[in-house]
Amino acid sequence: MRILTALTYYRPYVSGLTVYTERLVKAFARQGHQVTVLTSQFDRSLPREEVRDGVFIVRAPVMMRISKGVIMPTIGALATKLVSENDVVHLHLPQFDAAGIALRGRFMNKPTVLTYHCDVKLPPGLFNKMANYAVDLMNHIAALSAHRIVTYTEDYAKNSPYASRYSGKVHTILPPVELPETSIEAVGRFAQKERLDGRGPVIGMAARFAAEKGVEVLLGALSLLEKAYPNAVVLYAGQYKAVLGEEEYAGRLFPVIEKYRERDQWQFLGTLEPREMAAFYHNLDVLVVPSLNSTESFGLVQIEAMMNGIPVIASDLPGVRQPVSITGMGQVVPTGDARRLAQAIQEVFERPQDFQGDAPSVKDQFSPEKAAKEYEKLFLQISEEIKK
Repeated sequence: MRILTALTYYRPYVSGLTVYTERLVKAFARQGHQVTVLTSQFDRSLPREEVRDGVFIVRAPVMMRISKGVIMPTIGALATKLVSENDVVHLHLPQFDAAGIALRGRFMNKPTVLTYHCDVKLPPGLFNKMANYAVDLMNHIAALSAHRIVTYTEDYAKNSPYASRYSGKVHTILPPVELPETSIEAVGRFAQKERLDGRGPVIGMAARFAAEKGVEVLLGALSLLEKAYPNAVVLYAGQYKAVLGEEEYAGRLFPVIEKYRERDQWQFLGTLEPREMAAFYHNLDVLVVPSLNSTESFGLVQIEAMMNGIPVIASDLPGVRQPVSITGMGQVVPTGDARRLAQAIQEVFERPQDFQGDAPSVKDQFSPEKAAKEYEKLFLQISEEIKK
């Protein structure tokens, strides 16, 4: 099967959406499918075309940026060519260009599937409000053209203003999650590098430094834990410098974080490679996902932590609360509530045995191969429908 996958940003850009897509297309390629990724040349140093991990990547040049979006004048011509050459069109939303690509897929009678990762909520302001409206409009046009809309969970689909509108087309597939195995030696080297001896408990957070991630909620919880756990430390994995569109947010929180950094209670680790992430999780006592709104629909890092036996505390948001519900490995707390987050962290510290789960089972349930097989079945089902 020849599968065209389209999304605005692809690797080396790091986000939950790009990680999901990379895992899935690599699994498609391992299963013998011919996969092409159509994306933006968001960094001009990236090649226009290349093959990575058996996947052919085509990048459209970027003429200009609008907030977090990009304008690519040649995307239409590239999409026309690639849709005609492939058997299936798979789009990852939010994506401004999805409407045009989905229309091409429908017009050329190709099975067209959208994976809806999250809602779009840009920071306040007239310009961002207009950008939100434009992306939302394009996403709706794409939905009308698509044969199916995939979401991670029914919980998120039912509560999303976008996905719930097309409930007749919604199909749920659990996301692909994987990390390489690590060793006791690698875990020890990580602890030594980050100077964790004599400190702890260790709280982890893995995310881009962005307003929707709720970093301020973790900061509030950390201040409440200081008396009981004066040596508690936060390890923050993910991009924290020059995050697109988050300059104001960083400027507001960094002075607070700096006070904890001076006391060795907060360490920014930057973007970690998969093997480093595996060692990161093994050095945690708990991972927190204090997200604030529906731009977070699941939190793949929750499954990564659970696969390594680490419990998670997550916000009570549609989709985000599902990993804990599925596995029993953690707690769900009210969104934006620093006091309840602190209480839950303390309970995990004091009773870790209550939050242990079946890590091998989690690993199997969320394997990229399983997700790829589910997508393959969906593509074939749509193909049969089109023939009738």
